[in-house]
Amino acid sequence: MIEVNAATEIDAPAETVWAVLTELDQFAAWNPFIRDAHGTTSVGGKVRVRVRPSLGVPLTFRATVLGCETNRELHWLGHVVAPWLASGEHWFTIEPIGEGRVRFAQRERFSGLLPWLGRRLLAREAKRGFDAMNDALEARALDREESQ
Repeated sequence: MIEVNAATEIDAPAETVWAVLTELDQFAAWNPFIRDAHGTTSVGGKVRVRVRPSLGVPLTFRATVLGCETNRELHWLGHVVAPWLASGEHWFTIEPIGEGRVRFAQRERFSGLLPWLGRRLLAREAKRGFDAMNDALEARALDREESQ
């Protein structure tokens, strides 16, 4: 199993960060890593996700939402083709750390044959993607706060 983590602090309230994170149909406008996402974020919901790692090869997967706590956590489990081939359990968490400030973190546990075979490349590319998404999420949340 491979685990990748990335976090950032954002000068915006949890509600704003959550709103940006859960507007899946807007990802193409701001998210450099998850270029497209459709579905529902309620527990049991299905989400179709297309990521674009820095290598430029797009990857599409379907995920099932395992947990959703408004303004705190979104958690899903997805796989590519079949769970034994490549699976990923992903957490997005928002933790208030002060007045109008949060720590946003992503964590993913990869399993299956392909992640094991390409573990170094996968870890590097996932970390780059998570960091890029975190930075873009911060910018989008700050823009939203300024426009209110």
